Amino acid sequence: MTPITGATRLYGLLGDPIAQVRAPGLLNPVLAGRGSDAVLVPVHVPAADLRPVVAGLRQVANLHGLLVTVPHKAALLALADRATDRARLAGSVNALRREPDGTWSADTFDGDGFVRGLLAAGHDPRGRRVCLVGAGGAGSAIAVALLDAGVAGLHLADTDPDRLAALGGRLSAAYPGRVEAASRPRLADADLAVNATPLGLRPDDPPPFAVADLPAHAVVADIIMSPAETALLRAARERGLPAHPGEPMLAHQIDAYLDFFGL
Repeated sequence: MTPITGATRLYGLLGDPIAQVRAPGLLNPVLAGRGSDAVLVPVHVPAADLRPVVAGLRQVANLHGLLVTVPHKAALLALADRATDRARLAGSVNALRREPDGTWSADTFDGDGFVRGLLAAGHDPRGRRVCLVGAGGAGSAIAVALLDAGVAGLHLADTDPDRLAALGGRLSAAYPGRVEAASRPRLADADLAVNATPLGLRPDDPPPFAVADLPAHAVVADIIMSPAETALLRAARERGLPAHPGEPMLAHQIDAYLDFFGL
């Protein structure tokens, strides 16, 4: 690993909880291999403290960027000075870059990473019917990327009616006739079912949806990275369905992060 020096560029990963994150373990070896004098460190920030913490981090002159994980992706959009169109459509960000004038530019890479991971595993979403459970930060970005990738239809499910209505409305306006939203997942005709909720991080979590309700050809995807095999993915494999884990979504974002941060 490249030694940390007084000139090291700092990047923070904000989340709550934070112990489960995989990005530092994946990104720091890449930075070291490229000879970049930069390091990504996890920063545990409870939601109630997010605004003052981000305000304080603005004053850290050698902090060059932030990655964002659960549950801060939507909140950080409001704290960025500017964001890409896809981030505003999703209503969430997962990366912020400090500009030379001290302002923050934001984008979201979760959706692209997820779709690229699917393609690399041989699961092309184009023309497929998708049930996406979770309209939060990652789920919203995945929804935009799947629609951009040409899915035939997207059924969006979330238990938060306000969040569901807001995202569903933006997506329906941008992709007419291809989006429906409901509080309960529609699984019976899904070619791909995606868990984009935090359910599965803890061993006592209930399942985000019932694998038994899916057709026999459906692919089951989970964005949770730790544990690598969630109870949902285990249930899919036991039923004989293709199971797509969470880590490819992150692994396929690494190059985009490096480009975004200029590393």
